[in-house]
Amino acid sequence: MAQLVAVIASTHHPFYYRASTATGEDRPDFADEWVRKVEAFRETLTRARPDVLVMVGSDHFHQLWLDNMPQFLVGKAPVYDANWYNEEREFGLPRMVLKGQEDLSEYVLREGLDAGFDLAFSNELRIDHSITCPIITLRPQNDLPIVPIYTNIFAPPLPQPKRFVQLGRTIRQLIESWPSDQRVAVIGTGHLSLELGGPRQSGPHGPDPEFDRKAVDWIANGDIEKCLGEVTLESLHLPGNATHGFMDFMLMMGVAGEGQRVDYVDTYDLFHTMEAYFTWYPGGLR
Repeated sequence: MAQLVAVIASTHHPFYYRASTATGEDRPDFADEWVRKVEAFRETLTRARPDVLVMVGSDHFHQLWLDNMPQFLVGKAPVYDANWYNEEREFGLPRMVLKGQEDLSEYVLREGLDAGFDLAFSNELRIDHSITCPIITLRPQNDLPIVPIYTNIFAPPLPQPKRFVQLGRTIRQLIESWPSDQRVAVIGTGHLSLELGGPRQSGPHGPDPEFDRKAVDWIANGDIEKCLGEVTLESLHLPGNATHGFMDFMLMMGVAGEGQRVDYVDTYDLFHTMEAYFTWYPGGLR
């Protein structure tokens, strides 16, 4: 059976690539520390020696819109094009091609349906920065095949937070039952408190530092029940109008398991948002 060798949760700030590659007067003053933190975080994946990456993210209304919005979608293509034109224009992100792990995609889809998740699928999925930014930060050589899984965190009605946790648990079960000798890492990206286009977008830190503090504590300690006791679809509006992306972090807590403390945690207060990086090694490094 396949081995789950790492569970990783991170933010996916689209300006990292531009900040980290800028030189001279164009390089922002926070770039060097940001690069240092990301490179240290990258080592947590490298040490796990994965063969394939299951990537959990959310489409930012690029390919999925209000006329066709699945709650949970599995990509099952042989290759995935990225990024989108506006991401190239606004964030300076490069065009990328990522190889798909078709047999694992098909397994997750079939077995996920049988496990009680009515998963959608796409054979022609184009992916955006929620998945490519973690590739840039964690595996910049882009040499591993992926299984992209998209969640709906933008277009109501949204799944309940507990459903994200349940899907995380199911993803782990499916990986560990996949009849393969591959080493699998699951990488999921969300964010802490976040405001987009609202009055709290451009502050000196994330819009709700107290929520950020509690959220990091929940994740670091694997306290799923406490998190579920406080987080609702309604409460997620309060820390910032785009904070529902935190549910993708909750999904990753589900993959890691109740009470599983992280093996690595780091944060970086980056003007309008708190960047956060977490890694678990199920069963330890091996």
